Amino acid sequence: MPLNASRIHLERFVERAAASVGADALVLDAGAGDGAYRGHFARQRYESADFAQVDKPYDADITYIGDLAALPIDDDRFDLVLMTQVLEHLPDPLAVLRELRRVLKPGSQIWASCPLFYEEHEQPYDFYRYTQFGLRHLFERAGYAEIEIEWLEGYLATVGYELDVAARALPPRAGPLHPLRPLRFMLERASELAARSDVRRKRTDRGHPKNYTVVAVA
Repeated sequence: MPLNASRIHLERFVERAAASVGADALVLDAGAGDGAYRGHFARQRYESADFAQVDKPYDADITYIGDLAALPIDDDRFDLVLMTQVLEHLPDPLAVLRELRRVLKPGSQIWASCPLFYEEHEQPYDFYRYTQFGLRHLFERAGYAEIEIEWLEGYLATVGYELDVAARALPPRAGPLHPLRPLRFMLERASELAARSDVRRKRTDRGHPKNYTVVAVA
């Protein structure tokens, strides 16, 4: 498997989210999927929500299964909401953001990430890609304040991802004399080097990210 710089940056983002609240905090992982980030919140009280309709593995202990726009949860319950790589899969993202604000305690934060540049995935539940300006507009309309939007990764991670896509688009390796074998090897190698460089130093002064992160106050 090629190095996924975005995954490394996302793990760091979630670690910062967990460190932003105390040990007694109640956290909601909205769109939790397989519960990959549950371990980051071992110090806190962790709950999760997902509609669980995509053909993929899910956490067996999801707390709330259903529509994120209609959660069976009291107002002002959570100290933090985490929502990673979910906004693109929501047919009505504004309704979901308003619902998550409802269940957040006033003054608490939502930590979210979503793609600007990524291939279609989890079809047919893939609806949107977001610019930083679209994200700010959406979160403002949902009633959030102090909205901070940043690149998740640097531009080299975006380049590395696209090189990997190009390599995967070529026919599978057929043997040492296959005419496309050298090209595929060069693309894979360049992708790996770009990803490793981005993990060491995230360059945000040119190009564009694959994903944006949002931290906002309810």
